Amino acid sequence: MRRIAGVFGLVTCLLTVSPAAQPPAGAQAPPAPGGFKNKAPVSKEILKVALPKPKEADLSNGMHLMVLEDHRAPLVNFLLIVEGAGGYYDPPDMPGLAGFAATLMREGTEGRTSEQISSDLDRLAATVVASAGISSPFATISGSALSDTMDPVLAITADVLMHPSFAQAEVDRFKTRTQATLMNQRSQPAFLASERFQRVVFGEHPAARVAATPASLKAVTRDALVAFHKAHYIPDRAVIAMSGDITLPVAKQKLETALAGWHKAGTPIAATAEPAPVGGTSVSLVSRPNSVQTSLVVGTQSLDRTSPDYEALTVANRVIGGPNARLFAHLREQKGYTYGAGSGFSSGRFRGSWSASTDVRTEVTDPALTDLLDEIRQMRETPVPDEELANIKRAIVAGFARSLENPTAILNNYIDSYLYRLPANYWDTYPDRIDAITAADVQRVAQKYWAADRLQIVAVGDASKISPVLAKLGTVQTFDAEGNTVK
Repeated sequence: MRRIAGVFGLVTCLLTVSPAAQPPAGAQAPPAPGGFKNKAPVSKEILKVALPKPKEADLSNGMHLMVLEDHRAPLVNFLLIVEGAGGYYDPPDMPGLAGFAATLMREGTEGRTSEQISSDLDRLAATVVASAGISSPFATISGSALSDTMDPVLAITADVLMHPSFAQAEVDRFKTRTQATLMNQRSQPAFLASERFQRVVFGEHPAARVAATPASLKAVTRDALVAFHKAHYIPDRAVIAMSGDITLPVAKQKLETALAGWHKAGTPIAATAEPAPVGGTSVSLVSRPNSVQTSLVVGTQSLDRTSPDYEALTVANRVIGGPNARLFAHLREQKGYTYGAGSGFSSGRFRGSWSASTDVRTEVTDPALTDLLDEIRQMRETPVPDEELANIKRAIVAGFARSLENPTAILNNYIDSYLYRLPANYWDTYPDRIDAITAADVQRVAQKYWAADRLQIVAVGDASKISPVLAKLGTVQTFDAEGNTVK
């Protein structure tokens, strides 16, 4: 699931002094024309926010409604989240079924063809998109409409949601174009690295899935799509969020009308389970003969969204792998090994993953991997200097502040609050919690989550050249581009 970042207020205006003005006693004289102080104007005060709160209600079918009003433009954005309809619930032998179903819902209903849906939305200057993450518990239908065309747009959305036809001709066309995509992605080293990393970190857990497979695509039938939709697209734990030129009473009335046929099933949704803990470090190599570069990923399991370590790990991750942070400065700016390097982590209902990654020239695989691992080691062993930590925390809070300009982004925060049962004042106090993170907190989570015996190392490249490099770190398991073990 997505991570939310946040900020300190930054002074962005430049102050000018008239020629007649005199600086106060003890102040430095302004620089000569053309000169620079080499200092950015920065406020050290913590951003204090009181975010506008959405108004909330429940529909008669049990679905939860959230509305954040913004009447500056005659536009409404909406996001419908259906828990239990994401790829987490795919059959083990058919990864991707939830994503296939979501995509094909948009390709025709019992009363509208795919072409009619597209034509009607174009005429209404509206959008409706359905999707389901490959390992997420959730499927979503998102869209936008002018406030005076909400009724027909919601009618189309409801038709897509409740009455997809899964016409055989559309299924066949979808399988043909998706087959090409699945074949092409296996030629991409970044995909191969991500696929192997997720499998190493999550084993047989649904979180290990990164994409459908040619075999699962071939196995998909119209009957399987219909059955999945019927079983999983129920409003029992669904939520719809709207932002823009609409009020709660109006939104509720329109949705009750549009979704009158979507009834609560009363069927419990299977709970998500935690992945098995990682069992020691490992070294994996995906062989890509004659590759001129090596794709490196180093990481492990992280945490779930409600963990008390979430903010500390947010700061730690930004220190090592954020924009222009340590990995970028070291591997690119200082050593010139790569065009880019960074890190990130995921979190949700169950433990996600953290990873640092980079693509480097084959000949510098050894020093680049050594330096990457050393940066992680330093995070565990050495406290982050005060100035660096302060700058990082300001940057996080600054990104949060900028996001508050967008009502949809604010509403997304409250969707997170609803889905993960976060405290009512969670986002109002977010800047304070980020500012409260200490160097000791950062070092603690680095030691906890990035311990040397938890790190998984994955490399994609020319095995004949990089196998000896990886062998220095332990027993190497080698795979081909199809994921098969190479003996």
